[in-house]
Amino acid sequence: MKFTRRANANWKGTGMEGKGTISTQSTTLDNAQLSFKTRFEQGVGTNPEELIAAAHSGCFTMQLSFLLSEAGFVPEDLDTTAKVTFEDGTITLIQLELTGKVPGISEEDFQKTAQKAKEICPISKLLNTEITLAVTLN
Repeated sequence: MKFTRRANANWKGTGMEGKGTISTQSTTLDNAQLSFKTRFEQGVGTNPEELIAAAHSGCFTMQLSFLLSEAGFVPEDLDTTAKVTFEDGTITLIQLELTGKVPGISEEDFQKTAQKAKEICPISKLLNTEITLAVTLN
């Protein structure tokens, strides 16, 4: 399977005072606000690190669902939070925190399957940073 997705960013002005927008092909983001405040402070809008966290948590969780299904398990609930740490101009860490409810799976098998999902998720493979994973099975 091969496909291409696109997004667009537009920026006007300086890095500190300027403003921009981000839009996605699906229009889920449609001229979402981007600015210095949305990235480095607490402004209204989005930022690249938040978008990476969203992409990584979504990719990892979907990958885990596929692996669990292949192993014969049907997850009732998989909830992943991705925390992206930006430090001195570099993304230095992504922490994935997973809570899952998967009937019939052992703690050990859930841990192993989650680790495999972390390793083979396309977004994990794309990112050149430390990625940790904390897993809770309910």
